[in-house]
Amino acid sequence: KVGVYAIATVMKNLGLKAIRPKKKHYYPNTGDEHVYAPNLLKRQFNPTTYNTHWVGDITYIKSHQGWSYLACVLDLGTKEIVGYALSSQPNAALATAALNNALQRQRPNTQELMFHSDQGCQYSANVFREKLKHLGIEQSMSRRGNCWDNAVMERFFRSLKTERLNHLAFINHSSVVSVVEQYIQFYNYKRRHSAIDYKTPHQKYNELKKAA
Repeated sequence: KVGVYAIATVMKNLGLKAIRPKKKHYYPNTGDEHVYAPNLLKRQFNPTTYNTHWVGDITYIKSHQGWSYLACVLDLGTKEIVGYALSSQPNAALATAALNNALQRQRPNTQELMFHSDQGCQYSANVFREKLKHLGIEQSMSRRGNCWDNAVMERFFRSLKTERLNHLAFINHSSVVSVVEQYIQFYNYKRRHSAIDYKTPHQKYNELKKAA
């Protein structure tokens, strides 16, 4: 284990500087936010099971042709990105595509699954809420304007951008997709995570699966 000050000294000696988040991006007008579910998660970010607590969110990535939008689904038990989708439109179809990707890959018992997100119009749209209802997935939503209610998902996006995307320039949407997919593979299978005892998310998944 190495302390913060030791790392700061090493970085200073090597001329390394931390990459800081850029200014906030404002989404196009895609509709109003609405509260359709209570905050059932209540910042309980470390369940002891997998495929029972999923969180989702959407972020943005700029290319020379415009904006690309990434929707992800993260399993709180393993911290693994279990589903994702990319699009040039930040709409409910994108959020639904990411959920479908997670369902196809994980095949959970949806009757035992909670899905938590912010109150964004993508997650409060009828098509998304009806999808959850049809599958028996319990919906949970953050309190308005409180990003800490979905802190783990926000932290993944921060890692994605500061570790990989912020120092790159993208020609088009396809180039964004390629780099994002590479990072998600790295994040799930190689990047150690402090919240799960410095295991990789996939190692944590195998551990919980073996114990089940």
